[in-house]
Amino acid sequence: MLPDIQPKLIPLGELIQNRLFRIPDYQRTYSWGETQREALFTDIRSAYDKGPTRTHFMATIVGLRRDSLPIGTDDHSVVEIVDGQQRITTLLILLKAVSKAAGTSRADRAVRKEIDNALVKGDKATLLLLQTNHDTSDHFKNYMRKGAHPESGTATTLADREILAAMEDCEEFVADWLNSGRTLTELVHLLKNRLAFILYEVGDEKLVYTAFEILNSRGLPVSWFDRLKSMLMANVFESDADNPKETIKEVHTGWIDIYRRVGLRLGSSTESMRAAATLCAQYRPNRMLSEADAAIQLGHGPIDSARVIETTDWLKDVTFALDSIERDHRLSGVTGIAQARMVAVAIDLREDFTALEKEAVRRKWEKVTFRVYGFSGEDARKRVGEYVRLAWDITNQNLSANEILARLAEIGAQFPADQVVENLKDTDCYTYWSVQLRYFFRRYEEHLAVKNKATFNDEQWNRIWEKSPSNSIEHIRPQILYDNNDYPKMHSIGNLMILPPGLNSKLRDKPVSEKAEEYAKTGLFLAREVADLVEQWDIESHWTPEAIEEREQALLEWARQEWAD
Repeated sequence: MLPDIQPKLIPLGELIQNRLFRIPDYQRTYSWGETQREALFTDIRSAYDKGPTRTHFMATIVGLRRDSLPIGTDDHSVVEIVDGQQRITTLLILLKAVSKAAGTSRADRAVRKEIDNALVKGDKATLLLLQTNHDTSDHFKNYMRKGAHPESGTATTLADREILAAMEDCEEFVADWLNSGRTLTELVHLLKNRLAFILYEVGDEKLVYTAFEILNSRGLPVSWFDRLKSMLMANVFESDADNPKETIKEVHTGWIDIYRRVGLRLGSSTESMRAAATLCAQYRPNRMLSEADAAIQLGHGPIDSARVIETTDWLKDVTFALDSIERDHRLSGVTGIAQARMVAVAIDLREDFTALEKEAVRRKWEKVTFRVYGFSGEDARKRVGEYVRLAWDITNQNLSANEILARLAEIGAQFPADQVVENLKDTDCYTYWSVQLRYFFRRYEEHLAVKNKATFNDEQWNRIWEKSPSNSIEHIRPQILYDNNDYPKMHSIGNLMILPPGLNSKLRDKPVSEKAEEYAKTGLFLAREVADLVEQWDIESHWTPEAIEEREQALLEWARQEWAD
């Protein structure tokens, strides 16, 4: 048994008694999804069905005891949660959902008072039982104190979306519980007394990470990303750093920044770890390392605090570069493939390139990648080795900008623009090519802005990117006018364009002459161009097949020149 680590098997009611939980910023933000929450609800229903004397084991909690805080006449331990935060956070949200659902009966009023006093402590009712991290929108705080929350669909980050979805799911679970004829008193009694946890409450931070790694080596379901951080932290404590407190502080700061970034989008933590490990692999790889291999490569090694800081900084740099690339809507047509993103990350991290060199390499990467995965339709399983090896060489072989351009040209030579662009002719570009279509027309809009010696309207396009493709892709000739024989022509690129979100649904089946008047008002050059074509063709009713064919040919000719080497 590890020294000074005394596990306790305790129910939830005892776990939350005389303790204040904190989730430090250097830990992952709330990331449970619907699947994990439904599994928790299934456990609760199962525990109820087993009868009132059965205890249901839920999880292991690893916590670092930081301090003691008096509240009223009781002392409360302040515990930083190292492992188990997802389950605890969800259960406390569930308790608040119960409080919200409580009615006016004596029993329900007692339930509400008991829960609210447990979740928010102190004379001024401001001290939360649990303080989460990265809650920049205060959704968790507001819910614990007031029971109020916006809809999850309004969230702008993954972290906010999941915490709000948890509130919605928990409230729905409570409603279903009541609809089944059960009472809130029964539910709270079950949650407090029959859901059991093994608690490892440790006072030595070094032992916390040692315990975390040992426990998770025995099969507990923790992500490799979180295990990597634990490996690195344990390494620092085992090293003979001259100033361990400052080293720990520096590593914590790095992971705060990393977790804030990876909380923005689904799966980015996994990819940033795999990309970081692949780019610094000892030998030239042919594919991205797996999660486990990536964590082991980055986390294991000499016991050296300087190496831990260096690894944390490298992971942070890769995470930030990846996030920046994925957030660049303009690149949406070429960032859907992991190995392509990794090349872009490698380019972005080359600090020795001038701005002009980096721009030239990025544009070449963009052109070649869209020819491969956009026009040609290659899937993510193709060209993996070529892209991964190039990314590694950019990072480790110090390739010059010209050498990178030459390597990209080698890949692109297999997909010449004048050939791959032909794939769009008479093709359904709406059903299977909607993401690429928006990218295509964004590039075309840039071309028209230059042609008209005008400023590109980024505001309109930001609105377009925020919505799904169906909210912005317009059929000039309405879909209702096509029969089954003409179906492919309906979604031809000559009959499609981009409009500000929602305008296409408003125009729907109106005559094309009326549509053209609205097109001209959008401020989009491509919409203005279609309006001009309608006037030139003197079209009153509907966009003709001849007009569709002419516009398709013009767009394809522009594309051949735009994506040519």
